[in-house]
Amino acid sequence: MQWHLVLGFMAAVTPLTLIPGTSFTLVTQQVIAGSRSDGVRAAFGSACGLLVHATFAVVGLSALVMSSARALTMVKLLGGIYLIWLGVTTWRSARRGVEPTTRRRWRLPWAQLGGFGQGLWSNVLNPKAASVYLTLVPQFLTSSRPIAPQIATLAVAHIAVVLVWLLFWTSVVAAARTAIDTPRFRRGMSRLAGAVLVAFGVRTATAS
Repeated sequence: MQWHLVLGFMAAVTPLTLIPGTSFTLVTQQVIAGSRSDGVRAAFGSACGLLVHATFAVVGLSALVMSSARALTMVKLLGGIYLIWLGVTTWRSARRGVEPTTRRRWRLPWAQLGGFGQGLWSNVLNPKAASVYLTLVPQFLTSSRPIAPQIATLAVAHIAVVLVWLLFWTSVVAAARTAIDTPRFRRGMSRLAGAVLVAFGVRTATAS
């Protein structure tokens, strides 16, 4: 694949990555509630979620979902419900001092994966992430060459941008946590993260 297309795609996707979203909030919550390594796991989980969407794009499933109102609505509702659930449990954990993934009640099947599982499924169930591979990626593809290797290359570039930003942010939050790590600060940040996750969940489930 021509490098100027890869660089152009990275330039196009970088502003989207820098906008605080679900992955950004999850990484923040994981570092505040746990440790820097928890934030790193959430970041890599989000990256693996992008791989899922890239795979769907290769086999045509993303096009099917985005072109079907019923399928898109189902994905949006599933993603929104998951984010709302995660936000509510994060808010409740701030009051009880318990990390959401360690609670015995209302555990999701992937809860044992911790931050990695949360990051993974937040992106897998995010139709906004899928739409990147349906609307943005095709602009950087060359029809005269095999599509699958091109999408794979762009996916690797996308993951690189996301990981650089999320890992950088993880270090920032970890440093701040070390400096002002108090119970009050952790409760406040967990509540803020929970409220933001609920807001993203509502927006995801109701977006047109």
